[in-house]
Amino acid sequence: MKALFNKHPGWFICVISIALVSFYWTVIASDRYVSQSNVVLESPQLAAPTLNFQSFLSGGGAGSSDMLLLRDYLLSVDMMNKLEEELDFRAHYSKDSIDLVSRLSSADVSLEELHEYYLKRIQVELDEYAQVLRIKVEAFSPEMAYSISNFLLSQGEAHMNSMGQRLAQEQVSFLQLQVSELSSEFDIAQQALINYQNEQGLVSPTGTVESLSGVVANLEGELSGLKIKKASLLSFQSKTSPEMVRVQSQIDALSDQIAAEQQRMAKQSGNALNVLSIQYQVLELKARFAQESYSAALVALEGTRIEAARKLKQVSVLQQPTYPEYAIEPRRLYNTTVFAIIMIFLSLIMQMLILIIKDHRD
Repeated sequence: MKALFNKHPGWFICVISIALVSFYWTVIASDRYVSQSNVVLESPQLAAPTLNFQSFLSGGGAGSSDMLLLRDYLLSVDMMNKLEEELDFRAHYSKDSIDLVSRLSSADVSLEELHEYYLKRIQVELDEYAQVLRIKVEAFSPEMAYSISNFLLSQGEAHMNSMGQRLAQEQVSFLQLQVSELSSEFDIAQQALINYQNEQGLVSPTGTVESLSGVVANLEGELSGLKIKKASLLSFQSKTSPEMVRVQSQIDALSDQIAAEQQRMAKQSGNALNVLSIQYQVLELKARFAQESYSAALVALEGTRIEAARKLKQVSVLQQPTYPEYAIEPRRLYNTTVFAIIMIFLSLIMQMLILIIKDHRD
């Protein structure tokens, strides 16, 4: 044996390594049972996909983003802690019946070491082409693999639903608060307008001004007619004639009436109708603005409720977690063969290097 080692050290190491590794994979390595499931995120929102450079770089857009969020959650420390609480993750993977290489070194390892081991036994991969999340769980009993896979699906669905509902509720709650505030402002503006109408005894000062303006215009028209008639009568009658006196009396009465109506519409002091009209228009404008703002907020609230419902995501299971009937891991023959090929290849290289060195010495 020593002579063989001295003559062919590389091949000796190769054979011993292959024998030890083959013994480990065929005799010592513990069986690992694999449960697999496939899930997809569905949404009632039917939006046409956008094709742009960013979507090509990101691999799909919003759908991929949501799937990656779900993947990160399933592989997170939070999910691992929940598994520990519900299924005693540490105890199962640190059993003494499991070989030293495969098992968790101790049930009391740090959180970082436990999570590193967790990522070796739980695989969650995103199929970007099919937009499907493929979950693969390895455990040392079929029951545990199946239970962990089921737990991941239920917790993932609950997390995505709660996250979507929380975002939707925050949007709706914000708009509900805005609607409540705008409703109060609208009520205040309306009440101020009503109080002003009651104080002034006018339903609409603006309408009253317009009505008086029409009356004054008619009176001025009549006054113009009488003045023309007076000028006509002066051509053949004296100023003291009965007809002239009657026309002059009508002109004076109309002038007084026009002056009174104009004084009512506009004067330097007191509650003139033009002042009341301006004040009323300001209050009416505030009330109309408050009403329009309140109506717009109601429309936005209803639209947000519908949009939030459309954006809620639901985890749909394409393949339920499989219950493993036999252990498919480790792939003993495959692992042994691959290791043997690598060792033989390395031994050949080592042997060639030794021969080259010997030739140079000679």
